[in-house]
Amino acid sequence: MTKPVLFCSLSLLCALAATAAEPVQQVTVTGRIIGSPLQVGGFGDVPLAQSPFAASLITASQLADAGARGISDLTRLDAAISDAYNAEGYWQSLTVRGFVIDNRFNYRRDGLPINAEAVIPLGNKQGVELLKGTTGIQAGTSAPGGLVNLVVKRPTRNLRTAGIEWREHGSVGGAVDISQRFGTDEAFGLRVNASAEHLDPQVRSAKGERHLLALAGDWRVSPDTLIEAEVENSRQSQPSVPGFSLLGSTLPDARSIDPRINLNNQSWSLPVVFKANTGSLRLQQRLNDDWRITAQAMAQRLVNDDRVAFPFGCSAADVYDRYCSDGSFDLYDFRSENEHRDSDAVDLALHGALRTGGVSHQLSAGVLFTRFQSRFQRQAYNWAGVGTIDGNTQVPAAPELTDENTNRDERSTELYLRDAIELSPQWSVWAGLRHTRLARESVRTDGSRATSYDQQFTTPWLAVAHRITPKTLVYASWGQGIESAVVPNRSYYTNAGEALPALKSRQVELGLKHDGENIDASAALFDIDRPQVAEESCSTEAPCTGHIDGSARHRGAEAMLSWHSGPWQVHGTGMWLDAKRRGAQDASVNGLRPTNVAARTLRLQVEHDLGALPGLHLLGSVVHEGDRMVLPDNSLRIPAWTRLDLLARYEHTLGGTQLTWRVGVDNATNQRAWKEAPYQYGHAYLFPMAPRTLRVALQAAI
Repeated sequence: MTKPVLFCSLSLLCALAATAAEPVQQVTVTGRIIGSPLQVGGFGDVPLAQSPFAASLITASQLADAGARGISDLTRLDAAISDAYNAEGYWQSLTVRGFVIDNRFNYRRDGLPINAEAVIPLGNKQGVELLKGTTGIQAGTSAPGGLVNLVVKRPTRNLRTAGIEWREHGSVGGAVDISQRFGTDEAFGLRVNASAEHLDPQVRSAKGERHLLALAGDWRVSPDTLIEAEVENSRQSQPSVPGFSLLGSTLPDARSIDPRINLNNQSWSLPVVFKANTGSLRLQQRLNDDWRITAQAMAQRLVNDDRVAFPFGCSAADVYDRYCSDGSFDLYDFRSENEHRDSDAVDLALHGALRTGGVSHQLSAGVLFTRFQSRFQRQAYNWAGVGTIDGNTQVPAAPELTDENTNRDERSTELYLRDAIELSPQWSVWAGLRHTRLARESVRTDGSRATSYDQQFTTPWLAVAHRITPKTLVYASWGQGIESAVVPNRSYYTNAGEALPALKSRQVELGLKHDGENIDASAALFDIDRPQVAEESCSTEAPCTGHIDGSARHRGAEAMLSWHSGPWQVHGTGMWLDAKRRGAQDASVNGLRPTNVAARTLRLQVEHDLGALPGLHLLGSVVHEGDRMVLPDNSLRIPAWTRLDLLARYEHTLGGTQLTWRVGVDNATNQRAWKEAPYQYGHAYLFPMAPRTLRVALQAAI
């Protein structure tokens, strides 16, 4: 394994890339976060506390305290977010409000759409925004649940941070974050983020490495004109870690399974490699005191080598959604190399304010052009032999490229209009409309199974807000979201390759927000109804017709409370969720819960500033998840679990250098549990909670 080059030249002590935050923004769990604006909401610089939608803003400092290394670690900080097939070494997925958000359509980077079928680095991100619920006015197509927006770090004055982090078993990483303004009147700015890490997690046979290099610059051409550009290069190489599964009809006891076992432990196992280059250019031009225009373009280029010894099913018992009762399973040699995913986006917008009579308007109007193209090679997906859950059985490789892959092309044009209307100091109306035209094509790599279709649709959103007091807001909103689907082009579908009607989700939300001096709080009731595509077992002998079959209805309540007084800070979020299938032709399906979705979730962080030693902060974090269904028929479930994480953070100055030490213990009680139970690829998987893990980091800022 090649050692990261940065280790040889790194002379400053720093934290993991995600911890490279500006020292002036050392916010952890204070109530001020709710007062910050939310870029992805689309209504400009209106603070989150005054916006009629549910959202959260997670800062780089919060990510650092949580030891976050990827987007799956957001699950530690917001009860509305949970895991959705998050395997070590692979790209990460999230469930929001009980819906798995789409890695192709539900992620944004500084407001522009990106493909998240990649490892997303956090080292050059200032924060992560999460907009919850249907997002029809923010995205042309997206799964209900929410949008994730990554906010890129931009140049600032005289910033110098660097450091190092170690975590059990033997992962070591370093990063630098340097920013400077220069030129006449400091018209030019440049920021550099660089990091490298040797990966050696507690799970066995999963060593790897990753690096990041990101540059961001700007030019203040005049007081009215700002040009910004940035580029990011990242690479990760690491074997992935497949999940366990049911053993016949038995749910194995998580306490009897060693969470360090890697079932992808063959002599021929190769790492999954994720390479990404992303860049953007943005122009902001003020026309007068009330109006401005923005033009932003982004390009993303992903190249993946997806390779794994993949456990799937039990042919010995003729069942393919679980492992055999004796702990064996069929093992497949899967290889899909040189996968290219290219995304481009251009957004042109006009923002301004005007008054009509006694009513004021904050308007935004624009157009977003997007293009996506994926190009794959033939792939291997070959039976290689029989493996066992102890991870020790070796089978021969079967790398022949015997299977076709699927290439895709997508184009869309989205016109949008948003208006925040202030009727009086107490009442406001918020409205949005988005019209989308899209064209999608797919074809197998051998030219077979070609499909293509065009669709257009309009998605509205409306909210009414009332300010009870200057610090307290209540609101009601209604909106739609759109997904687009096509029937698989297989011979056993009577309507193979046909586009289904646009899947239109609907959400109603009632909310309350309070932005106080010592207490911030919010609560939301939501009801989301999403059309469901029929999930049937079709074959040549028993053909079927692809169609919409009822819906998934998710109703729930979210609450957030942040309180700080003297040396104490407390931040908690909770969600209650009633997620059920309804309206299906098969009445036995109605009323069932979706797999891998907890009905109760809780996140609680408590911080205490130890007065006896100024600068020392003790933090405790509790994550609780209710039980989750393992199988679609709800016949098996994994139990609820609770995890305790501990952290000590010490900040002090030495010789003009600000030092921040972090010593954390994740899963402090060494809890053994099934963390999640995703039902994916028609198979039930079980992922164990990581064992107790120690991490130590030091950040230096000049």
